[in-house]
Amino acid sequence: MYLHIGNDYSVDSRDIIGIFDIENTTVEKCTKLLLERAEKEHKCVYTTYDMPKSFIITAKKGKERVYISQLSAATLKKRLAAGGGF
Repeated sequence: MYLHIGNDYSVDSRDIIGIFDIENTTVEKCTKLLLERAEKEHKCVYTTYDMPKSFIITAKKGKERVYISQLSAATLKKRLAAGGGF
């Protein structure tokens, strides 16, 4: 099953490590470092340039990706529970 995470982006739900609220998690230094490292290593994928509300961490065949989404973590979790949001 694929999860629609905004605009034309979808990720395989089997590859999702976590879905995080950007506002609540970026107050911690370790989360800031994780996002900075992903940006430096070109592992960030921006699904939009609107105000980001969540980020999704995925891993497939040893490749990590961090997707930045304008959709809230709650919305993404509901979509995941409902079958992907298509």
